[in-house]
Amino acid sequence: MPFPDELGPLVVVDYRPQWPVEFEALAGTLRDALGGLAVGIDHVGSTAVPGLSAKDCIDVQVRMRSVDETQATLLMSAIGYRCRPEPWNRVEVSSGRRCHKLVFAPPVGARRCNVHLRPSTGANARFALLFRDYLRADDTTRRAWGAFKQRLATSVPDLQDYGQIKAPATEVLMAAAERWAAETGWSQ
Repeated sequence: MPFPDELGPLVVVDYRPQWPVEFEALAGTLRDALGGLAVGIDHVGSTAVPGLSAKDCIDVQVRMRSVDETQATLLMSAIGYRCRPEPWNRVEVSSGRRCHKLVFAPPVGARRCNVHLRPSTGANARFALLFRDYLRADDTTRRAWGAFKQRLATSVPDLQDYGQIKAPATEVLMAAAERWAAETGWSQ
């Protein structure tokens, strides 16, 4: 369940050109707070794909050598970020492997975002970059994915239900992304 200040209707909007600028501001704040612990800070998810419809929530991936929950929570809390209470926080499955992660919500009243801390060598860090890059490269898939998400949000307004329905479709999309990566020589 999201934090009370994050509750509201599920809406998928047309791409907004200010999303990359807003990401850069978030990345600067995170870079200052995490210093050398951050190997890389990436704009990921649908808001990172020009032309793709998305929920107005910036997804940020912070790649780290390792994710120490105590240290990360202390540093993120110092700048007002809150460790997500949802059951999906801390572990996710990518490419059939369980991967460690830690996700933070923004300070109350700040720009909506999810900050995903992931080990830089994890399959989940690769997954996020491949998802983004594949959708950036393939116009037909990008348009179809955006239309699917808009229709789904209209018919399934609950965020948890939306995510559960979208998950198997994401697996199909990522199978195509893996073929694209092999054909093009893509690497993170």
